Amino acid sequence: MRVFVTGATGLIGSTVTAELLTAGHTVTALARSTVSAQKAEAAGADVVRGGLVDLEVLREQAERADGVIHLAFGNDFSSPEALQQNVVDESAALEALGAALIGTGKPLVTVSGTPVASGRPSTEDDPLPTDGPVGGRSISVERTLALVNRGVRTSAVRLPRTVHNQGDGGFAGILTQLARQTGAAAYPGDGSQRWPAVHALDAAVLFRLALEKAPGGTALHAVADEGDAVRDIVGVIGRRLGLPVESRPAEAFGTLGPIFIVDQPSSSARTRALLGWEPTHPGLREDLEKIQR
Repeated sequence: MRVFVTGATGLIGSTVTAELLTAGHTVTALARSTVSAQKAEAAGADVVRGGLVDLEVLREQAERADGVIHLAFGNDFSSPEALQQNVVDESAALEALGAALIGTGKPLVTVSGTPVASGRPSTEDDPLPTDGPVGGRSISVERTLALVNRGVRTSAVRLPRTVHNQGDGGFAGILTQLARQTGAAAYPGDGSQRWPAVHALDAAVLFRLALEKAPGGTALHAVADEGDAVRDIVGVIGRRLGLPVESRPAEAFGTLGPIFIVDQPSSSARTRALLGWEPTHPGLREDLEKIQR
């Protein structure tokens, strides 16, 4: 397939691009900057310049492609207003991509987070939350999935709290960065809350499988580790960096604090059975052992 990919040069996108190319697909990558464009070209992808706000570019590239994988999201988490703008921009981008594919039967794979289920790991059947800091993102994802009724083979890969590679990435990566900056490895609250995780290379395989054969309107869970306690995750970070490990209130983690404090284990049993996906790369705590001081 000729696949149009947004966010093709990030931690996840770069592995998805490599996975698609290895499987024999061609990739056109959306690139905002010269650095991103050079990275995509070096990986073997074609490049079109633009960002999520360039809706005409998105529509044109989606029309030309045999399928679309949407991974891009704004990286400004400095304030609630900035985070909300990220959500607004993505919603408009998804609407443009979806509109270009109506009636074609082509695949559109988008991305979200895994939901919360009280007292148990969430499953693919659980709805995404539509409240909170990124609730609007869930609404746009569900709107995209509903395009299955208008001739688009939509699917949504729900990513866990941490998508990691070589000890970096996701919320665990943010905690590592904060530890380096503050001189202490900190976890929110009592640290008993559980975060699911997946290696980026395993997630990339699932995105390819979703593109190739996921039924329309399907939610998929890219979950390898159902849920490690955050204090255990931070314990590895502290040991690898030679820093003390301590608890801090959620407020100390800024905009992401209300998200960090939530217990959110998740299962991928149905996804594995449906698509034959099976993670093979290191789990989160094993991967964190690669952190260097």
